[in-house]
Amino acid sequence: MARAEGDPERAMDGFVSVARLLEEPRLGRLYTFVLRAGEVTIDDIVDELELPRTTAYSDAGTLVDLGVLSRDETHKTHTYEATPIVLSADLDGDEYTITPTLVEAIGRSSRDRDLDLLLEKHGLGKLAAALTYAVPYAEGEMAERLAARELDLQVAFAIAVLHALREVVLDMRPHDPYFGRIRSAGDHPPSTEN
Repeated sequence: MARAEGDPERAMDGFVSVARLLEEPRLGRLYTFVLRAGEVTIDDIVDELELPRTTAYSDAGTLVDLGVLSRDETHKTHTYEATPIVLSADLDGDEYTITPTLVEAIGRSSRDRDLDLLLEKHGLGKLAAALTYAVPYAEGEMAERLAARELDLQVAFAIAVLHALREVVLDMRPHDPYFGRIRSAGDHPPSTEN
């Protein structure tokens, strides 16, 4: 069945897909691995992500069902490819965008204690805010301490989070086709007064 552009059913399915990636770090990690790698097999997923084979098959199937991975079954060994996602919301006249880079940050939280603690104590909104400071920090456009101060966290913890997110930014920049749509604190730098 053909779907019309602007189809509300398709849009809602997309929202649900992005929400699942944001809620489940393991799915997010698998999704961004496939996005970065290009075409992968279950063996690639098992080896790289150190997942049990049954979990890899189950999670890849879930991502195919969500429409963020596609499975090529034309060969004996099936391959998977990722579809880049982007979700933008207009809140009080400001646009906020979720791209694969934020999904990667969430996916890494299961393996990075600082990102995990940030999510646990402060939530997804604080992680997204930290990413807006990690972008100019990773690009050398904002000093570490200034970015850390603006996060309104204990300074040493904020610096640890920025270091973890710097790696996310550097790893995802070449693979996230929507990277330029991530809100950057460098576009509206904080005041250096105080």
